[in-house]
Amino acid sequence: MSQRDFKDALYEQFARIGHAMSSPKRIELLELLGQGEKSVDALAAHADLPVKNTSAHLRVLRQARLVERRREGTYLYYRLADDKVIHFLKEMEELGRIRLAEVERVTNTYLRSRDELEPVTFGELRRLLKRAEITLIDVRPRDEYRAGHIPGAISVPVAELRDHLHKIPKGREVIAYCRGPYCVYSVEAMALLRRRGYRARRVENGIPEWRALGLAVAIGE
Repeated sequence: MSQRDFKDALYEQFARIGHAMSSPKRIELLELLGQGEKSVDALAAHADLPVKNTSAHLRVLRQARLVERRREGTYLYYRLADDKVIHFLKEMEELGRIRLAEVERVTNTYLRSRDELEPVTFGELRRLLKRAEITLIDVRPRDEYRAGHIPGAISVPVAELRDHLHKIPKGREVIAYCRGPYCVYSVEAMALLRRRGYRARRVENGIPEWRALGLAVAIGE
């Protein structure tokens, strides 16, 4: 093998990753799988895609060895191939935030225009949890909560929040978290809580970032 053949063969393999990441929907599917294993049907519902299209995107991600799958009866379940995939995804998002002004503009337009308060950092959150001064709520779907959540958090999916407000004490600040820095669930939860008279803030990141720091994650209910 010549030097040229070696380089061409090597970069062709690296390009498989680039091809897999070239679709916005495939990036979103990886973000969803960063919360835990999901069926094709669940991924399609969360990503607002037809099941057929979702399967096609997952096939590309699997060919690039970014995801793995298992079969249970007639259902296929997908998961990230390993933790390095979510690390790569977060590095890509951070590079996009730094290099692409449009990322900041879109974020400001949707997220920050709805929340003038600074989000809670993990450092502050850990201090508040240690002093038992807050009520921490996980507003993701329950299956994602069961797959892994911040210890001490209670599961209140944003779609059910209005019906469960009576379970959340008003005498303490409520802090909500969801999937990550661009997840809208915590923004919606925070807006509802504030309208109902709660002191509420959101966490700036989610479970993938929490895991990446090596912090403890609770599994199950």
